[in-house]
Amino acid sequence: MNLSIIAGRRALDHIRQHGLRQADFRAVVAASGGPKWFVLKSLDQYLFGEFFRHRTTPLHTLGSSAGAWQMACFAQDDPAAAVQRLADLYSRETYSAKPSPQEISGKARVLVKHFLGPEGARQIAENDRIQTHIITNRCKGPAASETRWMQLGGLVTAGAANMLSRRNLRYFVERVIFHSGHQSFFEFDDFATHNVRLTADNTEDALMASGSIPLILEGVKNIEGAPPGIYRDGGILDYHFDLPFLPAHDSGLVLYPHFSQLITPGWFDKSLRYRRAAMHNYDNVVLLAPSRAFVARLPYGKIPDRNDFLEMDPVTRLHYWQTVISESERLSEELAELVELGRGLDRVTAFSNSRT
Repeated sequence: MNLSIIAGRRALDHIRQHGLRQADFRAVVAASGGPKWFVLKSLDQYLFGEFFRHRTTPLHTLGSSAGAWQMACFAQDDPAAAVQRLADLYSRETYSAKPSPQEISGKARVLVKHFLGPEGARQIAENDRIQTHIITNRCKGPAASETRWMQLGGLVTAGAANMLSRRNLRYFVERVIFHSGHQSFFEFDDFATHNVRLTADNTEDALMASGSIPLILEGVKNIEGAPPGIYRDGGILDYHFDLPFLPAHDSGLVLYPHFSQLITPGWFDKSLRYRRAAMHNYDNVVLLAPSRAFVARLPYGKIPDRNDFLEMDPVTRLHYWQTVISESERLSEELAELVELGRGLDRVTAFSNSRT
């Protein structure tokens, strides 16, 4: 088994009875993770290009950081081709020996322009069928500074405050959701949240901001239509999400293609084993992830991550990443068999609240 399918209580009951049907899903979400996304590349192409191809009713997507880039591919006229453009350039990225935030940001901007193409920003902003929601964070205080020591100090303070309570992050960042459609489909009240309409002119900046990792990339300043300020990575608050995706009265399901079976709420929670997502938020979620056996068979027994830039020479890293992208086809093949033949429904498992 290469693909693990994990579902919340209500979602599990539903798909055991009806199988996986695209019409049953109201939303698709995608998490932060940078190069970890490569393991999902072929799965995304199947979902965007085949599974949802004949969608007629609105489908709402939500993404932060690399997940926002995934969802931006989905809303373009040819989503599978957009995914291919993203994977082709991203998986072959190289930097100087000690790249500055300016160098990394410049190459990220080229990447975003590349997978958007000449019409992608307009297509995303005007797409009524696939309605895109891009999560960013508007920074406050020292975390908004581009002076490295000030930004680092702000982040260290935010991380310490987060150890006591996630709610403390409200003193450091505000969530800003850039959305297509007349209003945001998603309504969150855990943190101050601003909703900004996507346009052909601000989509690129919103995507850049959502992927602007603190200290690694420059923040994006004063995005058109949004409150003034410095915008950074959407994963600061919403790394893997701990949110009620749908209103309580909504009977639909949420599809979550994810590179991990582990749900880590925010960026500062990665090392906090006691910080878990609330399972009631996943009651209506179907999560698709590579199985542990699949990951164990990959080179180095893991999926790609940003540390590969530091720990591997470029030739080794690029070969490894291309191998993972190729192997990701096994996930899409298994999902297609499940959707079209019902094969594997008996292996769907329930969510656990464990982080072991």
